[in-house]
Amino acid sequence: MSSEQTEVLVVGGGQAGIAMSEHLTRGGVPHIVVERDRIAERWRSWRWDSLVANGPAWHDRFPGKEFDLDPDAFAGKEQVADYLAAYAGSFDAPIRTGVEVTSVRRNAGRPGFRAATSGGPIEARFVVAATGAFQTPIIPDVVPGDAGIHQLHSSSYRNPAQLPPGGVMVVGAGSSGVQIADELRASGREVHLAVGPHDRPPRSYRDRDFCWWLGVLGKWDAAAPAAGAEHVTIAVSGANGGRTVDFRRLAGSGITLLGRAGAYRDGVMAFAPDLAANIAAGDANYLSLLREADAFVERNGLDLPEEPEAHVLGGDPDCVTDPVLSVDLAAAGITSIVWAVGFGADYSWLEVDTFDERGRPRHQRGVSRELGVYFLGLPWQSRRGSSFLWGVWHDAKYIADQIAIQRGYLAYDEARQPTLPAPTPRIADALRGASRRGGPALATTGAA
Repeated sequence: MSSEQTEVLVVGGGQAGIAMSEHLTRGGVPHIVVERDRIAERWRSWRWDSLVANGPAWHDRFPGKEFDLDPDAFAGKEQVADYLAAYAGSFDAPIRTGVEVTSVRRNAGRPGFRAATSGGPIEARFVVAATGAFQTPIIPDVVPGDAGIHQLHSSSYRNPAQLPPGGVMVVGAGSSGVQIADELRASGREVHLAVGPHDRPPRSYRDRDFCWWLGVLGKWDAAAPAAGAEHVTIAVSGANGGRTVDFRRLAGSGITLLGRAGAYRDGVMAFAPDLAANIAAGDANYLSLLREADAFVERNGLDLPEEPEAHVLGGDPDCVTDPVLSVDLAAAGITSIVWAVGFGADYSWLEVDTFDERGRPRHQRGVSRELGVYFLGLPWQSRRGSSFLWGVWHDAKYIADQIAIQRGYLAYDEARQPTLPAPTPRIADALRGASRRGGPALATTGAA
């Protein structure tokens, strides 16, 4: 089967693929974006009903288009998906939906790559894996499937009515776990929440959102997480108009807080005795940001209202001072577990040599070890903000620049390729004669 030819193949039609397409379009680079579902499908079908963006509309967007919302509001998941689809349409992004890539391999003996897709083969000089950070939902192999407990990943959770009657254990206290646990408790469910290490920024402080503070304090541009904090989640939420995540408040609402989830045996799940330490570390992160913000205000002479009450933390609830180290799920009435522990990567379709022993991309700012292959949308790809809507746009610009540089080298090489010398009169006459006779013109070239 003949292959379609393009300069760049972008795999993934979410926020990363759209950002990549915009920069390639601006540079006049021929490209195709393929998406196995709809544009921004993860926002529509991999999120719960009440989800809103973690950042306000003025911040969590691409530079070229604002949301049709109050700038300080938090966009709902459908609004984000519609925004991305409209953005792609604004520059006629060449996105083909319903096309799945099953393999990408380097061509043998010639430049570029060949992709096998459900829409036919595509050959490209460069490939950008823009499938992002949320690929394979992780459900740890802890509670057996035959234990009689309904288990699902946070990406499959929609609303409280979806779950069978009874209590719910939510494992993971990042943005997703906290919002889901709070919603379940508000619906009348008994909820247990397993809390691991986390950062806990203020939702807002001194009349500015935490996104603004992380920006002016240079924290979004941090090139790498602190040692030991590579997998620390951020406990922040835009739900209910946006408010600071407070685990003491969650405990006060009736949620039982636990340490990190451990082994399961005979209906009983164990938990690490680290809840107090995790809460304390989150508090330290929170207070540290407040102090940095205060210093920034004073240093720059800003007229922002003081907020001394934000520095005051309440007392620890009983579940923190006297931690629960094991829970008999049946005795506690727990019938469901929501695993909010993140996602794994799946690049099985990308058959090139640029992955470590755990299947993670080896790259530098998205430029892979395999020449011609690039990644986009990875956490901490170039900075803290890389996997966020606005951050991926800036990373896409860098990748587009790298592709432009490589295209320049290739163009020079093609221009310098030796050309065949002009044929001598005798050869030219032979060629014209063969052509008139309808024979293979080049067959006579060996007679010279």
